[in-house]
Amino acid sequence: MFKNLLVYRMAAGWTMAIDRLEELLSQDAFVECGASQEKSVGWAPPRGKAHGAFVEVVDGQWLLKLMIETKAVPASVLKRKVEEQCAQIEASTGRKPGKKESRDIKDDAKLALLPMAFSKQGSVQVWIDPGASLVMLDAASSGKADEVLTSLVKAIEGLNLSLVQTTVSAASAMAEWLRTGEPPAGFSIMRECELKATDDTQAVVRYARHSLDIDEVRQHIAAGKLPTKLAMNWDDRVNFILTDAFQIKKIAFEDVVFEGTTSKDDDGFDTDAAIATGELRKLIPDLVLGLGGELALGQAPS
Repeated sequence: MFKNLLVYRMAAGWTMAIDRLEELLSQDAFVECGASQEKSVGWAPPRGKAHGAFVEVVDGQWLLKLMIETKAVPASVLKRKVEEQCAQIEASTGRKPGKKESRDIKDDAKLALLPMAFSKQGSVQVWIDPGASLVMLDAASSGKADEVLTSLVKAIEGLNLSLVQTTVSAASAMAEWLRTGEPPAGFSIMRECELKATDDTQAVVRYARHSLDIDEVRQHIAAGKLPTKLAMNWDDRVNFILTDAFQIKKIAFEDVVFEGTTSKDDDGFDTDAAIATGELRKLIPDLVLGLGGELALGQAPS
């Protein structure tokens, strides 16, 4: 259910009834792009069924889904259309369009071509753990996360979020784990890593399907390269990649997680959600603890 996670802390004191949250999200429901609309963003039923609830509650966890649709005109097609129109103006008037007129021609051409453009739809899962006062986004990039955060704050009154910061930075911690071969209790280092120089060279070294317990890796770290990505396993149950920005990526559950589970719902949504949130609710605090605990407001990571 979740492939990536960015973890945010809710400001103290925020509470909201499920019915009220449902009402607020429904007011900003997703609507497909109109003929000349480049982008549409809105909330949709996380279960994927038409007219379903905008908030699904599974084992006390709240699950939401933000839909994003974009329409794009290929740059080469737009350029050709603008050149054709500029050539027509030059042929009929004997002058070349100026910069402002060319911009207007480009805008008009884009509007004319948008109804014929293919649309692309995507979604981002949002997980709210009210008991832990955390919000998790299944976003692979900070840009996508910012878009989701904007929609969350716009839709949900009084919600303030800040990215969870740890006492020890992820980059420093990962470097120490690789240097000593001793990750935090419950975690194992796997066979994928990216190291990046902090000097002007910005040199990058990548290891894939390769043992990291070697002198070469330690030499790179001693020379000043810091890990930007490190593949890890938690409790022989969850594989993931930790980044230097404290992003959890490429989440994959081991087979043991699914042993003895049976789907009690037709679409498997509740079962998948219960398994994913149940495992990750334990992994996240263990990982934060392995990074020295959560940073107090106003402190700087080491």
